[in-house]
Amino acid sequence: MSDIIQLLPDSIANQIAAGEVIQRPASVVKELMENSIDAGSSEIVLVIKDSGKVLIQVADNGIGMSDTDARMCFERHATSKIKSANDIFKIKTKGFRGEALASIAAIAHVELVTRQEDNEVGTRIVLIGSKFKSQTVIQSEVGTKISVKNLFFNVPARRKFLKSDSVELKHINDEFIRLALAHTDIAFSFYHNGKELYRLPKSNLKTRITGLFGRGFESKILPVSEEMEILKVSGFIGKLEACRKSRTNQFLFVNNRFIKSSYLNHAIYSTYEEYIEKGVFPVYFLFLEIDPDKIDINIHPTKQEIKFEDERLIYSYLKVAIKHVIGQFTYKPSLDFNDKGFDDLVGHSAKSKSNQDLSSSYRNPKIEPNRNRDEWEKAFEIVGKDDNEVERSKDIQEFPSRLNSSTGMLIDNQDNISGGNVFQLHNSYILKEVKSGFILIDQKNAHERILYEEYMRTYNVGKSVGMEQLLFPKILDIDKNEVKFLETVLDELSKFGFLLEIDKSERICVKAIPNNIIDKKSVYLALQDIIENSNDSLEIESLFKENFSKRLAKLNARKRDESLTIEEMIYLVDNLFNCENPYNTPSGKKCFIKIEMDDIIRRFNQS
Repeated sequence: MSDIIQLLPDSIANQIAAGEVIQRPASVVKELMENSIDAGSSEIVLVIKDSGKVLIQVADNGIGMSDTDARMCFERHATSKIKSANDIFKIKTKGFRGEALASIAAIAHVELVTRQEDNEVGTRIVLIGSKFKSQTVIQSEVGTKISVKNLFFNVPARRKFLKSDSVELKHINDEFIRLALAHTDIAFSFYHNGKELYRLPKSNLKTRITGLFGRGFESKILPVSEEMEILKVSGFIGKLEACRKSRTNQFLFVNNRFIKSSYLNHAIYSTYEEYIEKGVFPVYFLFLEIDPDKIDINIHPTKQEIKFEDERLIYSYLKVAIKHVIGQFTYKPSLDFNDKGFDDLVGHSAKSKSNQDLSSSYRNPKIEPNRNRDEWEKAFEIVGKDDNEVERSKDIQEFPSRLNSSTGMLIDNQDNISGGNVFQLHNSYILKEVKSGFILIDQKNAHERILYEEYMRTYNVGKSVGMEQLLFPKILDIDKNEVKFLETVLDELSKFGFLLEIDKSERICVKAIPNNIIDKKSVYLALQDIIENSNDSLEIESLFKENFSKRLAKLNARKRDESLTIEEMIYLVDNLFNCENPYNTPSGKKCFIKIEMDDIIRRFNQS
């Protein structure tokens, strides 16, 4: 039998390696920027086109490379950062395995221009799919500039599975922010399709945070600085008012390298737990310094996971550091509500909200004490309310009648849902008699299902949703980097009835909302919630209408412990069983349960 094992050609081996290292355009951005940081740069410029699919360019003013090194850097496992196996376990640089440039060159058109300070001219190298094309002498600035064009041009399967431009841009933005936070001694600039997104001068950490996330963060964070035997913890943690419903704006660095660790994240969250509501998460920008000999960072291709020599000890130290900061602002020897520490932790609005739950203050918008403005807003809402309510009631009347639904086993064909008596139980549930027994409807869940399908019908008509102009624009309290992201999807949001503009202070102004919304406050909460929770998976075209409809239905639904009139109960019953799926809410909770007469008779006949 002939031999069947053979060595793979370099071109195939490089593509396999690229699949491990380069998952999307953001991976290229990360690798190139890390190399620029390791080169001792004081200024780095990132330029991308079409979310990195057409061009990714990183230019720096670092030490540059000789003509020989410029050629060698594209070879596999070629690096200047380690000399022996022992060096792997005390890494202080970013990239070190010598795979990044070789992997990138295998799946793109790459141009490298570099010059060292001692040389009068630089070197220009061009590669296409790992194949060397040319090496020439060129006039250039000191440092290195790498341009990566047509990413995945020779791997169409990988290119096909890239997400939309807005999603890929968000991933690039995330990588940029992580590196910019970790290296405040470097000036960073970021351009997309010719537009400047960030220009960050050298600064301290607090200034860098406000440069990335907006001036609003300056008053919402507290400094952390603790030095222990084997660990130093520094950075900032958010006050209670900075807490969010998503895990965004949580940054943990070890030796200036961004890491993901659910274990250490739990240490931080558990320290906040007694001060915040369930489902709300703290904001933090924390830096851990530890002896490189006591960690292993080479356990994952992206180098975002880390192994500690004693993870439990790090967990305890981190928790103590966070608790110490929180304790400084919460512990009081006497009940003095004018104490500065109390105000610093919960924000200056605490005094006016002393009768409210402080842990939920993050979701209570600040209302300006402007009496005239309030009166005008009320008058405007009254003027525009009638037409909307008439249209909404008209839509309800035109729903097709499918009251005797047989789409499931919960409601039998013999049961007639329409007609008959209805009763409210404990102001939360509706009891409705049917032929085979009775059904018990959760009024909140039922209304949530009805509203969800009503909103989805509106968005699925294939036309842009009508807008209702607002007399006073609403300012959304979102982070600066989220504003940058929204710039790319304003046109898409207009299809759903939103007119958003970005003012001079880089805040989002809502000037119009969908005209089928009755509770205007809920639409702002829904929109803000969707933006905050869109960190990894926002696809405006396919997911926005569904996610927005779910969130809006949940906010607008009638609550439990709320008395309903007979007409309102009949409306809920009839329209619930007009729904495509009357059995569950969009999140999967039951809308009703059915009790059979046989079960009732059996219970009474038991001895």
